[in-house]
Amino acid sequence: MLSKGFEIEMYTGTPQGDIVGFSDKIVASLDGFVREPDSRNVEYTTPPLYRYERLLCELVRPRMRLRQFLQELGDYTLIPGSTLALGGSDRFYRSDPQNPYHTYIEQSYGTTVVTASVHINIGIDDPEQLMRACRLVRLEAPLYLALSAASPFLNSQPTGSHSSRWQVFPKTPAHVPLFESHAHFIRWTEEQLALGTMQNVRHLWSSVRPNGDRRPYNLNRLELRICDLVSDPIALLAISALLEARLLQLLNQPELDPLLLSQLPASTRAEDLITLTDENESAAAAASLDAELRHWKDGSKILARDWVLEILQEVDETARRYGFGCFLQPVKKILREGNEAQRWLKQVEQGYDPRQVVIQAIEQTALQENALAADICAPLVA
Repeated sequence: MLSKGFEIEMYTGTPQGDIVGFSDKIVASLDGFVREPDSRNVEYTTPPLYRYERLLCELVRPRMRLRQFLQELGDYTLIPGSTLALGGSDRFYRSDPQNPYHTYIEQSYGTTVVTASVHINIGIDDPEQLMRACRLVRLEAPLYLALSAASPFLNSQPTGSHSSRWQVFPKTPAHVPLFESHAHFIRWTEEQLALGTMQNVRHLWSSVRPNGDRRPYNLNRLELRICDLVSDPIALLAISALLEARLLQLLNQPELDPLLLSQLPASTRAEDLITLTDENESAAAAASLDAELRHWKDGSKILARDWVLEILQEVDETARRYGFGCFLQPVKKILREGNEAQRWLKQVEQGYDPRQVVIQAIEQTALQENALAADICAPLVA
């Protein structure tokens, strides 16, 4: 198995769904939390672990601490979703007014970056294997967005997209190649820093990127950045298990590298794959599991849900061999019942308004986390 860890961004606010920023207070009072440029969301990171049972507790325990702290501040809670669903996109609330990088972000992007998401990190030490993994995951990242979409509202209205977050998020730089080697990634990063298209090594905001302690030189993990916030920890582990199984399959079968396997013309393959993937990301952001995508192998059309099922069947034996096949099962539930955005939009079709939907989601998320903390994390601690 590979090591896994998460970066979780979450909104804080009222039980009625209004988002209120407390990141300065949270960071000052609770270990393990860091601020984002806007004060209305806050981030925590889980340590890299191998076993999903342990990861589940590392996802839930910080939220329980945060919930308790918010209650001490007043009647405040955690709010699911990945956009400013019920309002507040008209202004930026700086969490650290003296930070020049935050100034750049506010002036360059405004509130399009005030989103909540989950970044999934999977450990891969060998830099060339990591580049191969990034190539494959970049082309299949739209599928993980389709599974995780959770931002159909903005300013109290349905937007027409299942992931409004990824529709508006400023992917930076505008063009990111498929990195052919570690040397290519180093050379390209140094060029972007010199040109100013990246302000620092963290300023690579694409669907997936190589990560490590001293980017771009020392790398040790793949970071999938495209996913909306997955409120259900069990569903998040399932999506992560699908990603890990796919990467283990690739490590055992290097010929799955898109630069080798794609049937698109070799002379234009890399650029054509990028164009195809950009279009797939937009389609998945709009319609998630119901989106019509184009397969990177041959350009054929395929529904996102069918492509997910195809990969799920491909990696099932790998996941079982490594002992985590059971954690893939909730992916089938997502395909059957819909992701969070689809379930919310179904409630709107039934006559609920976005605020009622968000309020209900807040209540359900709190109940689920309390149950997980009591039933799963407590026995492991004991």
